[in-house]
Parts: sequence; structure tokens; C-alpha cells
Amino acid sequence: MSDNPLKDPYNIVITGVGGQGNVMASKLLGNMLVGRGYYVTIGETFGASQRGGSVMSHMRISGKTVWSPQIPEHKADLIIAIEPVEGIRVLARYGNPAVKLLCNSHPVYPSSVIRGEIDYPSPEEIETSVRNLASDTIFINATEKAVSLGNPILAGIVLLGTTCGTGVLPLNRKDFHETIVSRLADQQVKLNMKAFDMGFGLSKN
Repeated sequence: MSDNPLKDPYNIVITGVGGQGNVMASKLLGNMLVGRGYYVTIGETFGASQRGGSVMSHMRISGKTVWSPQIPEHKADLIIAIEPVEGIRVLARYGNPAVKLLCNSHPVYPSSVIRGEIDYPSPEEIETSVRNLASDTIFINATEKAVSLGNPILAGIVLLGTTCGTGVLPLNRKDFHETIVSRLADQQVKLNMKAFDMGFGLSKN
């Protein structure tokens, strides 16, 4: 376990929409923390559709015991939002004055927006809403970085890199590499490491 243990329990919500790699990101992060000696409980909820519906993973991390997977309202310590409006929804329910948010600024428009039934908020409206709910926020266009590597689903990995780069969790590049090397083929490992390194670098900007 790390010499600098987390608040116990430490509560993380990873949120996005179907098809963004939300579940994979939560599993990788959980495995990284288990590798550091923590107990990790993950609970997941899915929206109406597998692709395009809301996806949210609750992660509860402890150095002492296993906690129930459901994070109480307004008790999140860290929120990782792969889709910005989903981030606002989660902040409103699970955020608090001390929460830290890492938010992908790239939107995914739901079918109701595409059909013209409702409006999607502007980037300025999103940023205002987010900063009213969480003063400690980092916005990055993780999807743009992922697309530059050839696969938008890597946005979740970019955000994991940013998360580790901030130092909010006792994790580093070695932890990520050890976690994926046993799960992926060599070429996929290289691509995921590039995505992680991109995100890690963005945390320093």
C-alpha cells in the first residue's frame, strides 16, 4: 500500500455514455489500486440504451475493509466525466464543495438533441454550471487526443493519465503499465500507454 493512504473510504465516480469505454476505465483504475494494496468495490449503472445511454461506475477505495458499492449522495471525492453533461448530472447528486472533477470537454449528443427536440448546452454554459458545482475542475479535450491516436474510446485512458498526473491518487505510469500488460496485446499496450502519457502530460499544463 502507498505511504500516503487515501481518505477512507475514498469515493470515485466515473461517468459517461455507452460506447466511451467507461466500464473499462473503471476496471483498469480498480486493478491499479488493488495492485497498490487497497480494497476496491465497483458498482455500475447503465441507462436505457447500451450505446448512448448514461453509464456510471461507483468506486469505493479503502485500506482497511470492503465497503458497499453505492456512494452516498454528495460524498464523492473524485469525479471523472468522459462526457460533460453527464459530469454535471453526477456533480449535482454526488458532488460537494471539496470534490475534484476531471472532465472531458468533448460532447456526445443524445438522440433527442440530434432530432432537434431539446438543446444541448453550449461549452460556456457547461463550464459555468460545472464551476458552480466544483471549483476544483480540470477540463481537457480527451476525445480529441484519443482521435489523434486513431480511436475515440481511448478518451477514458487519456483521462486516467490526467488523473494519475494530478497526484490525487497514489498511482503512476508504472502502475498503469503493469495493469494493462497482462490484459492486452503488445500493440494495444503501446497505444494505451501513448494515451495515458498524453493525459498525464495534460495534467501539468
